[in-house]
Amino acid sequence: MNSPDNHPFHWHYAELDDKNFQIHGQSLLLLLILFSILLLFTLICLYTRWACRYRQSTAAAAQQQQQQGLQMVRPVGLDRATIESLPVYLHRSSASEAQCSICLSSFQEEEKVKVLPECNHAFHPECVDMWLKTHSSCPLCRASLGGPAEAACVAA
Repeated sequence: MNSPDNHPFHWHYAELDDKNFQIHGQSLLLLLILFSILLLFTLICLYTRWACRYRQSTAAAAQQQQQQGLQMVRPVGLDRATIESLPVYLHRSSASEAQCSICLSSFQEEEKVKVLPECNHAFHPECVDMWLKTHSSCPLCRASLGGPAEAACVAA
């Protein structure tokens, strides 16, 4: 019962044709071009990643320097003599309810209030004195009260 179609298959290295595995001319050129494109694409991706990280680190460093610079700048207020020279009055009740715009409490009858000369806004002396130590303007309308910076400009 052995038929000619039924015999086992045997591999012989001498029978294999390896001419199909050779790379010649156009195939080699195409392979080099594809490899070059892949290499170029990889390099572009790496450069883009580096550039983004560099830009972020540069921006973060600049922001940190700016914040440090802002922390070093201290607002200039009025000197103690100027603050003490501002007029203090006793509050008289009027038709309108008056209050200190800093602490938001109402002025009581015969309570001391400090009135700023430029804008005539009234505040509790303790409230406005604390403000004027670091600022040279009215806390309500920002009218300048003539701090050290203005004195230097006038002298120049």
